[in-house]
Amino acid sequence: MSLFALTMGEPAGIGGEIALGAWRALRASGGPAFVLLDDAERFEGPSVRRVAAPEEALAAFGSALPVLHRPLPRRPVPGRPDPANAPAVIGAIDDAVTLAKAGRVAGVVTNPIQKSALYAAGFAHPGHTEYLAELAGLPGVPPVMLLACPQLRVVPVTVHEPLARAIARLTPALIVEAASTTAAALRRDFGIGAPRLAVAGLNPHAGEGGTLGTEDRAIVAPAVATLRAMGIDARGPFPPDTMFTAHARPGYDAAICLYHDQALIPIKTLDMAGGVNVTLGLSIVRTSPDHGTALDIAGTGRADPSSLVAAIRLADEMARNRAR
Repeated sequence: MSLFALTMGEPAGIGGEIALGAWRALRASGGPAFVLLDDAERFEGPSVRRVAAPEEALAAFGSALPVLHRPLPRRPVPGRPDPANAPAVIGAIDDAVTLAKAGRVAGVVTNPIQKSALYAAGFAHPGHTEYLAELAGLPGVPPVMLLACPQLRVVPVTVHEPLARAIARLTPALIVEAASTTAAALRRDFGIGAPRLAVAGLNPHAGEGGTLGTEDRAIVAPAVATLRAMGIDARGPFPPDTMFTAHARPGYDAAICLYHDQALIPIKTLDMAGGVNVTLGLSIVRTSPDHGTALDIAGTGRADPSSLVAAIRLADEMARNRAR
């Protein structure tokens, strides 16, 4: 059975609750297993066992959630992030990556972080993706965010920035960079020998020949031509209002989208509970639930672990494909 490192995420959020829920689900189904890097004193009862090293976690997983103790300076209050705990949150990410790079775990699964709490403590990165790229990026390969569920995989070329700025930043080179990293990862991590990419248009009807905007003709189409010249099966630009239908989705392995909501709206509409966030372009496997810290329901027992379960299972699939 494979073993993965799960980070604590925001201690005031739902990370601890969904970790327990994921352990119950995966223990019942036979894995994959994980070890949680968190403050063991936050958990009570026989369902949790403190371990001294990840190697002890596999033996413990069948009877208890194994926790590698990473103490928090302040006891978290559900729904109220405390910047004093930010160093421990970041430290759990650092430790998980170190374990993965050393081969002691098969990959890293990250619980959601509260960026505002980290920023208040001096965290200088926009989010997980950029920080993980610094810790475990591949030379010359940009980190790329991919969102996956059983029905769809999407990649946003631009991510967490205002829409006007995202559009202004679009260039053929930026699209080619994201799409070529995606194609390589689909081969290595998803076992797809000849990946097919569908590239979304920017304007309604993909510009309709320039009458509804020239960006598709001037920026997106040249990127697609470059990708095809590189031997990548890329097609487009496709009208964004039709490329995510049930009829269109079987025609490609991943959709290359041009901004955040163009990618995330269709996948969250299809599978809000089971979507997974994947970072491509790393030397290690990294996945995460496709949701936030859910501060509004933290501590209520209402958190759904489905996306975390899906993230751990996808990490296992990716690690197995890399091994092959």
